[in-house]
Amino acid sequence: MTEIEHKNFPKGDFIFRDGESGELAFVIKEGAVNIVKEINGKETILGSIGKGAMFGEMALIDNKPRMASARSADNNTVLIVISREVFKKRLEKSDPFIQGVLHILAEKVRSLSAKKKGQP
Repeated sequence: MTEIEHKNFPKGDFIFRDGESGELAFVIKEGAVNIVKEINGKETILGSIGKGAMFGEMALIDNKPRMASARSADNNTVLIVISREVFKKRLEKSDPFIQGVLHILAEKVRSLSAKKKGQP
């Protein structure tokens, strides 16, 4: 994979699914993405993000499965694709303090999400 790759997603296409391992993060160049989760058998939109937003990075920070699915919300969503290798190289160049903060934040988000679902 080159340093920067772009991918197009038609409206409704999944970018990734809940529970998958995460090898890529994304930045929205054009369009919008819905972050969705199946709750009681129904797809629920947890949030919508637009141009300039990054998503999918948590799985690259903590090497855990995706917590939700991401689905294209516009007719032509264009994403900048960031591979695990590129993400890791960039993260390794950052201040160790920032690296630690990112790991703590990822743990807290996952912990809060698990508590909301009623898991320990």
